[in-house]
Amino acid sequence: MSDAAQPTAADVRAAAEAVKAALDRHLEAVERRAGESRASAGADADAGDGERSEASAEQDTAGLDSAVYAAFDELAAAGEAYDELLYEVYDEVTPFEIPGGDTLPAYAGPETPTALSVLIRRDYTIAEPQRMLAQAERVTELDPESAEDERVEGASAGGGVHAALGVLFGEYEPDEIATRHKEFGLEEGDSTLWVTAVDEPGEPGEWLSAPFDQADPQHVVCRFDVSSVFDEDEEDLLVETADEPGSAAGGGAGPGRR
Repeated sequence: MSDAAQPTAADVRAAAEAVKAALDRHLEAVERRAGESRASAGADADAGDGERSEASAEQDTAGLDSAVYAAFDELAAAGEAYDELLYEVYDEVTPFEIPGGDTLPAYAGPETPTALSVLIRRDYTIAEPQRMLAQAERVTELDPESAEDERVEGASAGGGVHAALGVLFGEYEPDEIATRHKEFGLEEGDSTLWVTAVDEPGEPGEWLSAPFDQADPQHVVCRFDVSSVFDEDEEDLLVETADEPGSAAGGGAGPGRR
């Protein structure tokens, strides 16, 4: 048996109180920033030229933003600690997930980006190879030059799945393939899109040899994830709710997504 002290019900209660306090601090920081924004807007409307410098206003805004980010991180840490203790002591979990710092670090990029990089990953399963081959053959029949694409070795549609992929992705835009994936014998997997801020646009051809090596998580302005795991978690929550005595299945909070 481990000599480590096991968490107790009192530890869970203390963690719950910490979450409540962190919630209050986060809300206060958000309200303070919102109140300052309204006050600044009113002051700027009434003030004469030069009464409130733009630099001073930006400093105030940056300070309030930092307070909100810090309160967010504190709330995430408190929520994670409570969730872990709740599971260890009672074998229960919360019906929501506060995204923590291990999802994405706090944004540290430029406040006003001058350039953006959009990084997209989409995963597929080749569910019906014969359908894919048939589609590729149809493309090459209508456009024989597509089978002579120098970017794809052996691009003839009859060269197998590898060649068919080259023909299809050479003919159609990725967004069209995403929309019509079933027509091409594909089954969707997870996908993600990251919008990242960069200090300045890259020079032509600068990053083509390693397009994803320079992705900095701290420069992600926003991201959008699609995964069946989100739907599965929500379905599990509905089933658990329906199984509770006297409860009816209804909407519930899904996992946090950023």
